[in-house]
Amino acid sequence: MSFGDLGLNSFPRQLELDFVKRNGTQFTLDGKVLYINGWNSYWLMVQSVEEDTRPRVSAMLQAGAKMGLTVCRTWAFNDGGYNALQISPGQFDERVFKALDYVIAEARQYGIRLLLCLVNNLQAYGGKTQYVKWAWEESIALSSSNDSFYFDPSIRRYFKNYVKAILTRKNTITGIEYRNDPTIFGWELMNEPRCMSDPFGDTLQDWIEEMSAFVRSIDKNHLLTVGLEGFYGPKSPKKSTMNPEAWASTLGSDFIRNSKSTNIDFASVHIYPDHWFHDQEFEDKLKFVSKWMFSHIEDGDTELKRPVMFTEFGLSDQNKDFQLSQRDRLYQTILDIMYKSAKKNCAGAGAFIWQFLVEGMEEYVDEFAIVPWGRPSIHKMMIEQSCRLARIKGLIQQSGNLRELCSPRR
Repeated sequence: MSFGDLGLNSFPRQLELDFVKRNGTQFTLDGKVLYINGWNSYWLMVQSVEEDTRPRVSAMLQAGAKMGLTVCRTWAFNDGGYNALQISPGQFDERVFKALDYVIAEARQYGIRLLLCLVNNLQAYGGKTQYVKWAWEESIALSSSNDSFYFDPSIRRYFKNYVKAILTRKNTITGIEYRNDPTIFGWELMNEPRCMSDPFGDTLQDWIEEMSAFVRSIDKNHLLTVGLEGFYGPKSPKKSTMNPEAWASTLGSDFIRNSKSTNIDFASVHIYPDHWFHDQEFEDKLKFVSKWMFSHIEDGDTELKRPVMFTEFGLSDQNKDFQLSQRDRLYQTILDIMYKSAKKNCAGAGAFIWQFLVEGMEEYVDEFAIVPWGRPSIHKMMIEQSCRLARIKGLIQQSGNLRELCSPRR
């Protein structure tokens, strides 16, 4: 495989990491404010299982470090199906668990932290659908509805057992339990939770309260978020002015209410204007993105008193009028707003592009996928964002990676 002219093998390895913490609306590291320039590579664990694909993981983490990126969001689940981590409730494939061990250990070597997601709302890699199927097959399910994931006591027990197994896992490479490993930036309860059967949101809220408290009872070291898309619920005064369309307030989630839960440390938001609108022109989508981001940053400062991270953003190449220059403009807009928030000490704490791959991963290419060094404008944009965030308040002094990358001689 070819990974471009990255000089990966010569990249300096960093072994010492401290836990990232929260102070009000900002993340801190060693008592200093930390802003995140991150990315999504959800596939790290599944690609680590087989020897012939494992090099992709190292290449991606090293490439992220070479761009000055600091956190990668990835899946810490694969429920049922091919190369599943959880084969059945409470039963794990040790070979796949060792693959996750490898991802964490390798990330540590390059000073990359991981935001690890614990389950999917969608069916990919099992998700809540698989949990409901397991309960149904054992004849203990209350309902065949996917939303019974949130309220069925047996399924809640399944998920708690899974969470406990992950958090208390002792890494076979580093010897560190996951809950004690600062390589892990934090935990995400679920990717894009929705509960369509209860649009008023009580069902999902109860689940968030219970599961966040459970995580906190086991792991007091790591940050925790819900994994929300950022839609405002039916009781929110912003539902009609900030949501993309009326449907967004009927999904059973509520950005403010969910993110205010006692054990939630930071809020998450996604940005997909072309999936949320189908008749808007690009310029209108661009205006919406600015309004969407500023609204949630304001929420972090005034309502939540917590950091806000935009943990997924993308522009589809399947749009009828798609041009690569549109993607550049949208992404630069997002990164600029994030930077302006950081400069003003506001709640915007980071942004994560969806998604980065390395070459030779055609089976993982979706409508947003980017091989970063194959798109020079995006590659340069991400490096520039890393450097300007690092320079805020002299943060560049904290990291050898960034100090080398962003020095004036470059």
